[in-house]
Formats: sequence, structure tokens, C-alpha cells
Amino acid sequence: MKKKGAAKMYKVLIVEDDPMVAMINEQYVMKNKNFSVCGKCKDGLSALEFLETNSVDLIIMDVYMPKLDGFETLRQIRKKQISADVIMVTAANDRDSLEEALHLGIVDYLVKPFTFDRFQTALQKYITQQKALSELDTLNQKSIDFIIDSSRKKSEDLHPKGIQEKTLSIISDHLKENKNKWLTGDEIAEKTGITAVTVRRYMNYLVESGKAQGEINYETGGRPCMLYRATE
Repeated sequence: MKKKGAAKMYKVLIVEDDPMVAMINEQYVMKNKNFSVCGKCKDGLSALEFLETNSVDLIIMDVYMPKLDGFETLRQIRKKQISADVIMVTAANDRDSLEEALHLGIVDYLVKPFTFDRFQTALQKYITQQKALSELDTLNQKSIDFIIDSSRKKSEDLHPKGIQEKTLSIISDHLKENKNKWLTGDEIAEKTGITAVTVRRYMNYLVESGKAQGEINYETGGRPCMLYRATE
């Protein structure tokens, strides 16, 4: 019987100036048997130097770094036609940063602090895209749609434990309907019919995944509370 070939091992470069975050990123990558960390760099300049002599498949990169930030580093990577995909891991949760990253062709965008499950979702999204591309010799509209849709569906199927698609959709839709408003968890709970405890859990997930913004409101006259709104 013919043995199946071994699964491809993807080489990852971590570009992060915070040693603690870099260590966490490395540990999270190493938890996935399909990836290995081939290097770590503290800034964009050293990353570009590393890429001149080393081939990598995927780069996990921060935005705010000394010497050369993540966006300029990514522009240089594209300009030099370096064949590597990029997942941004950053504290930058504003719309302009997200749009810039999307324009530069990132695989995913993770906002700190992120969960282990969300990090693994990003890695799985990359694997799904690579497998779909490797199995197709000729691309037509149907095959292109398959690659994009299968990646999206795979990502949606990998919500952390306790996050259900139906409940997530109800809360997300309510945020989008009120996209210009800041809402409290209690207001969301009242309008959706979902318990406040559940709403808080789902809002934490949405904020971590960059699909919602969260701010602390200190002007309550009492205990501060969280305010939320959609990022899109």
C-alpha cells in the first residue's frame, strides 16, 4: 500500500520587539505540528536582513516596532517580491491600520491580547489556503471562489469552545445595526434577549478577534462599565 506523503512543515518567522509577546507567539506556533519557528527578529530591519538569506513560508509580525514598523516592513517585503505570507499580531485596532494591512495582502489580523484559539484559527486559515492552492493546477472563477470561501468557512468553524455561530450572528448583527453607537453589555442583552453574562463572553471574543471595539466608560457616576461597537 502506498504511504501518504508527510504533511508539509511551514517555516515561520516571528517579528516582534516585545520579548514576552515573541515568546508567547513562538509557543503558540509550536503547538501546531504543521509549523516550525525558523527565526525571531526584534524589528523590521533585522527581519528584512533575515529574509535576504532565509526562506520562510509565514511571517507573524507586529505593527509598532523600532527602526522599521510592520507596515513599512511589509511594503518592502512586497516590493522585493519575497514569497512569504503575513499574519499581523498587534495592538493597533483602528480602522486605518486594518485597511492598510488588508491592502498589503495579509492572511489575518490579530489584536492583542489574543487567545490561543484565535491564534490557531489564523494558522488554520493559512493552511486551508495553501492546501487549496497546491491542489489546483489551473485557476478559474469557480476554483478561486472555492479557495476564498473554504478559507472563510474554515475560520468560522474554528470559534473557541463555547462560542456558537447562531448567538454570535445575533450579537454581531445588532452591533452592525447600531454601528455608530457605543452600547453597554446590558443594552445588547436587553435588545437581543441574550443573558448579560453570555453577551460579555461573546463581546470579549469579538474584541479579541478585531470585529468589535471596546472602551471603558468612567463617566457612569459609579462603577465603570464597558462600551462596545462594531469595527465595520
